[in-house]
Amino acid sequence: MKSNYDILGNHIRLIDTRNRESITDRVLGINIDKFFMPSVANVIGTDLSKYKLITKGKFACNPMHVGRDERLPVALYDEEKPAIVSPAYFMFEVIDNSILNEDYLMMWFRRPEFDRICWLHTDGSVRGGITWDDICRLELPIPPIENQLEIVNSYKAITERIALKQKINDNLEATAQAYFDSLFFDESEPNCTLADIALVNPVRPLAKGVEARYFEMATLPTNGCIPTGDFIKPYNGGVRFINGDTLIARITPCLENGKAAYINILEDNEVAFGSTEYIVFASKGNMPSSFYYFLIRNAKFVTFALQFMNGSSGRQRVSGEELASFPLCRPSCENLEAFDKVASLVLEQMKDNTYEIQKLKQLQEVIAATISSC
Repeated sequence: MKSNYDILGNHIRLIDTRNRESITDRVLGINIDKFFMPSVANVIGTDLSKYKLITKGKFACNPMHVGRDERLPVALYDEEKPAIVSPAYFMFEVIDNSILNEDYLMMWFRRPEFDRICWLHTDGSVRGGITWDDICRLELPIPPIENQLEIVNSYKAITERIALKQKINDNLEATAQAYFDSLFFDESEPNCTLADIALVNPVRPLAKGVEARYFEMATLPTNGCIPTGDFIKPYNGGVRFINGDTLIARITPCLENGKAAYINILEDNEVAFGSTEYIVFASKGNMPSSFYYFLIRNAKFVTFALQFMNGSSGRQRVSGEELASFPLCRPSCENLEAFDKVASLVLEQMKDNTYEIQKLKQLQEVIAATISSC
């Protein structure tokens, strides 16, 4: 063991505070990105007094799926109001904050090597669980508290910058969406369909075996419009697209979750490709490409799309032809021109902000990597 390393069990302890007085009915789970989220479990008729009550500064983790997910879902609760988590979760706290800072510890939990080590300690069950004793035997570097706080403060400054840029993007998109809805969705009777004003899954030239940028389903955001995380591989099938095209996922639950993207990050004349579960909308005639992205984010369009989902449970899909039958009023040239002046600027600014967010996340990873060298 390195000189400044110590086992985790010397610095954390289990706590088991139950919701016996029914302080709250807000049930949280933990996702694999190590954030609390509203629980998806059905708790109707469940005795919530047996759930664990978590408060600010406490940790919770789900020890049951580590082998399957190759991650330990663990999170630090930072809200003022308490919540409850599953009684199967481990809930714990730092014993002495003057020796180990909880935010520093959470940074350690986010490191890929921490998840790798946890995975190596999982049991032989189907899901692959990890015991409390195994967690306590894990080692981590514990530098002087001043060094910990310096690392934490640098990390938090970047986190706040990321949150600011994301909020700007959210506000930009919401403003453009409201403008779109006001221009193109009044009480007038529809007089055309989307097929009349859009190309659906247009043919793009890309020969098999040619290396190109590939956008898997994970790259499409559920909010925002810029896909991230693409990589180069030989084209072996799938939908093809170019700048100005709009992508929407056609499979459940991706469609319900809002996975979609506006493509404006390719080079001129570059053709990229992605999942066969995408539908592509492109400009037809003199229609501005920005129109289609904000159309698929429109609430009426989403409701329309969901009614066409068909197939076996868990693998339902909607076809491009069905989405192309969406009825709407043929937009006027004046409204299209007015909207595109706003939307094109918004989409470009969102792209720039997304690029900055990605660079900031890379910097976060660099800072987190310095922990092991402390």
